[in-house]
Amino acid sequence: MSRLIESALAKGLDTKAVVMGVGVLPRTGKTFTDLFPGASAVLVGDDNTWGGVGEEVQASLHEAGVDLEDPIIYPGTPTLFADDTLAGDLQARLSYSSAIPVSLASGSLNDLTKLASYRLGRSYLNVCTAASVDGYTSFGAAITVDGIKSTQECPAPRGIIVPLDIMAAAPRRLTATGYGDLIEKIPAGADWIVADELGLDPIDDYVWSLVQGPLRDALGDPAGLATGDLEAIEKLSEGLVMSGLAMQVFSSSRPASGAGHYFSHQWEMEGYGRAWEPPLSHGFKVGLGTVAMCALYEKVIDLDLTQLDIDARLEHWPTQQVDEARVRALQPNPVICEASVKQSADKFVDFDHARSRLELIRDQWKSIQPRIASQVLPVRVIEQMLRDVGAVHHPAQIHVTLPELRTKYYQAQTIRTRYTILDLLQETGLLNQIVDSLFSPGGYWHSRGENPN
Repeated sequence: MSRLIESALAKGLDTKAVVMGVGVLPRTGKTFTDLFPGASAVLVGDDNTWGGVGEEVQASLHEAGVDLEDPIIYPGTPTLFADDTLAGDLQARLSYSSAIPVSLASGSLNDLTKLASYRLGRSYLNVCTAASVDGYTSFGAAITVDGIKSTQECPAPRGIIVPLDIMAAAPRRLTATGYGDLIEKIPAGADWIVADELGLDPIDDYVWSLVQGPLRDALGDPAGLATGDLEAIEKLSEGLVMSGLAMQVFSSSRPASGAGHYFSHQWEMEGYGRAWEPPLSHGFKVGLGTVAMCALYEKVIDLDLTQLDIDARLEHWPTQQVDEARVRALQPNPVICEASVKQSADKFVDFDHARSRLELIRDQWKSIQPRIASQVLPVRVIEQMLRDVGAVHHPAQIHVTLPELRTKYYQAQTIRTRYTILDLLQETGLLNQIVDSLFSPGGYWHSRGENPN
């Protein structure tokens, strides 16, 4: 375990133990008894994760003297979808005993176990099966409720087992999706810088270091990750774990999620790719959102907002009713629409406060511009990194057209209250100009065309 992880655990988090390394599955039993002395256990997995680690984890718990309930094993196909219905099913199945859940899981099944355990007043232990998400150690569970994906508040696992050899042998698409999830921390950091400069969401330097400190190293060998290189898997896994721990420390996903994630959230709420088998992964959608946002940031960095014509912008400042009409036009899905209207209303700046916001943007731009320029990477570098790891880097790879992707820039701005560069551009009246430039001749997406190659 790295010093960074040890430092984070010392903060008194929900997670008390991270056991990472090659051949660590036999340590599951001892870890469980240290964290839950005298408790019984129930394994929760699906056919895939049980086939990969189930028997070895079961044997380790048995050897440590842990009483075991019958395991709860879901079908391996179709892939589980983390919604409130399935969370309720797991909660009901766990309620028949007081056993502590031990999830053999990545992604959805870990979130389901996290939420079901919390609802029953228990903590749990997770055995990671792939380097595919940063949610292993995060507070909260990403659950779809009534068609809207949201973070349900619940504690992180008491402990996690991170078997690097198992994760290195996982299907390459799972490693690639974890990479896509992690790479968005680059433009997400720029979004946080913008909010910090405007006094809307100050950066916590320690939390920033937990995510951004190991980030470039964790992303540094995409080709090695594509071949299952153990050292590369270790660095990626540490980056993912640190991201989750940072969210615990901060009690928010702000350190690890920016507008690039909102592209994925929009697609997920629309149900896009859900019917595929396997479903279109969160990380693949986030990776594409990262490309989209880094392309936008390249244009933003060239702006000179110190010359922003505030009076001209105020002449066209919308009323809240006009802004609501804009949001409704962007979100034809009724369920998404109502949620987006509320989120957008909560961050709307009325006319009486608009001048002060625009003056602040203008006055802070000399500080904002160099900070975001040093945070983001060129979009073609990001694209190549995603290519090398085998992740999605072009909308055609997921059957999304360029006009559909263009709309996502606008929809992403509406679905969360968290301030990002999309909000700054909307407020300054520049969002249309910047997005248009990406899809016009000479722009990034125009140059990429409809062909991912």
